[in-house]
Amino acid sequence: MKVTINDCLKLDSFAKAKFLAGQKNGENRITSISVMDAGTTQDAVKYNGVLNQLVLTSFAGMRSDVLVQKRTIAELVRRGVAGLVVFCNTKGVSILDNSVIATAEELGMPLLAVPYREASDYSDMLKEVTEKILFGNNFDNRLINNTIYHLLNFEKYSNFQTAIREAAINNNFQVVLLSEEFNPVFSVETKKDATIADAVKLGRERELGKSQVYQLIDVNGVLTYWGILQINKENYFLFIVDNEDNYSSEEITKLAEIIEIAMAMWKFTPDRDAKSEFIKTLIRGNVGLAYSIKDEAAVDPARILSIFYAKNIDMAYAGKIVDEDGLDVLTYEEDEDIYGIIFADSQDKEIASSFYERLKETGNGIRVFHCTGLDGIEGAGDAFRLINETWTFVESVFPYKRVFTKYELALVSNCIQLKSQGGYLRKNYMDLLEPFKRETTKNKARQLLETLETFVLDAGMNGQKTAKFLGVHVNTVQYRLKRINEVLGAEITGNRVIPGLTMALALKRLEEVTQ
Repeated sequence: MKVTINDCLKLDSFAKAKFLAGQKNGENRITSISVMDAGTTQDAVKYNGVLNQLVLTSFAGMRSDVLVQKRTIAELVRRGVAGLVVFCNTKGVSILDNSVIATAEELGMPLLAVPYREASDYSDMLKEVTEKILFGNNFDNRLINNTIYHLLNFEKYSNFQTAIREAAINNNFQVVLLSEEFNPVFSVETKKDATIADAVKLGRERELGKSQVYQLIDVNGVLTYWGILQINKENYFLFIVDNEDNYSSEEITKLAEIIEIAMAMWKFTPDRDAKSEFIKTLIRGNVGLAYSIKDEAAVDPARILSIFYAKNIDMAYAGKIVDEDGLDVLTYEEDEDIYGIIFADSQDKEIASSFYERLKETGNGIRVFHCTGLDGIEGAGDAFRLINETWTFVESVFPYKRVFTKYELALVSNCIQLKSQGGYLRKNYMDLLEPFKRETTKNKARQLLETLETFVLDAGMNGQKTAKFLGVHVNTVQYRLKRINEVLGAEITGNRVIPGLTMALALKRLEEVTQ
């Protein structure tokens, strides 16, 4: 329903409000409402400069600076604010300066004033306008009205958390806010029939991050409603528990909308998700910050076993594997990619290896990059840096692999360094392949090099796998390998030959894809 400034003037809370300027724009649409208590224009725009928002204020933070008031009005107009209602009182301005009114009129800002001694508190106006925006004229519901009463009672409660707790207790529902990585940010639990962990497990399986509407999930007989919301441009999950199945899905959806609006009005900022922040600091290479927040994130550095980065992953499937294996995993998700840390005892390396092999079974598009067997926070930071530097190239060097260990990553990292530095080190390796150009024709050299690359880099020096990758008979591979030995004048499977040859072949592939 479209709600305008003129519509609001018909509400009881606006009975004493008077138009001072901008009446010609009384049909400006209102889609939200907020309270402004900023002391500077910059802060006013940051917290209240929202398109189609009605702003309530007393100019308390800038009561003695008319110039700042005028600048603030100008900036709010530029941001598309619907209108401004000034409560004249002893805390703010008792009467608006004529130049402020003139500025509003000139810029077309609807400016209303509630006169001194006539002004009630903000809560009545917030409640009525919010109800008008959400429900129009034909809605009367105890859940919604009572929740609005608590959430918008700025005089009674000191913060959003206190207000939502009272609303939940009075209306027999529960609220949990989770980070995008499903880590709890805050919760109001009024009943203990199901744990947050049970709900999170089912939430992951339902791939909630892909839905923009509230979904009903039955958690062991307890009805929970899940949805996505944004706070300060960050995504969060909000789930609401209807303790006694008292409310319809439509009522819960409206309740969620009111909670989201109330968060904005209270300027609620969730506590930092320390667990996700811990991973992000390591991904960014900020080991010092990781040390400073490890206790807040409840991380024991001695138990860091493995770190990983997985592309194009099925989050629900990954969560299912974690639950089935009983792994202690900390994750950070971006789109369809996931970064993680596995915590375990040092003898449990095979657990990590099994986990990565199972991850790749989700689909052919999945790629997993991991380093296992690490030395605390420094080792984890070095491992993430190794992955960040090499993951875009390692697939080209090893096109048949889907799970990449620190050994492949380290090899590619060395190749990247050799390619960028050039000089005699690069030449030493590339010279190992020169006999193919000198002693065979161009086509024969290409054929033998392709076989050698596949044999060494892709097939693990297995002739049958090499034949399968190349689509030729195994006898053909054996003939070519014999010819390669003759060209190089060395046994390619020899312990003293393979290290340099592997580096040369990997460097060759890297340069072919980066030219």
